[in-house]
Amino acid sequence: MNTSELLIDAFGRIKEVVHEAVDRLDDKHLGIRPDGTGNSIAWLVWHLTRIQDDHLADAGGYEQVYTADGWHDRLGLPFDPSDTGYGHSAEDVAAVKVPAVLLAGYYDAVHARTTRFLEGLSDEDLDRIVDKRWTPPVTLGVRLVSVIADDLQHAGQAAYVRGLLS
Repeated sequence: MNTSELLIDAFGRIKEVVHEAVDRLDDKHLGIRPDGTGNSIAWLVWHLTRIQDDHLADAGGYEQVYTADGWHDRLGLPFDPSDTGYGHSAEDVAAVKVPAVLLAGYYDAVHARTTRFLEGLSDEDLDRIVDKRWTPPVTLGVRLVSVIADDLQHAGQAAYVRGLLS
């Protein structure tokens, strides 16, 4: 297994958890918030997808799927196209009301774009600096691991919330 295949496998595991969390849920269940204030499945999946889309597009030098493929308009959320959900208030979380088919569709589109990006990576690419705002500067390898970790945490949270619905 090479680096590219390893990363594709990791992102594929996120996809599995995302689908397990949202498939066959109606809008009401996607919007349920633990204790009335926690993050809903809809928000968690939208947010993790936005982070993956934003961070990989930046690192890969391509336009985000959210804007390039019209997902911002299709999802119809009241946020600026650059919004990834970072720092959202309880009211912002409540505003994320998206049907499962659209959440999964956006995630699948981002996953497909991520896979195309990863297919062309070599080991040497992982050392490329993608963000100089940090000390030390962030390499592509570190950014990819960071996105995988963040996405898996949020996907796991969505799966947990789904389990509460049973």
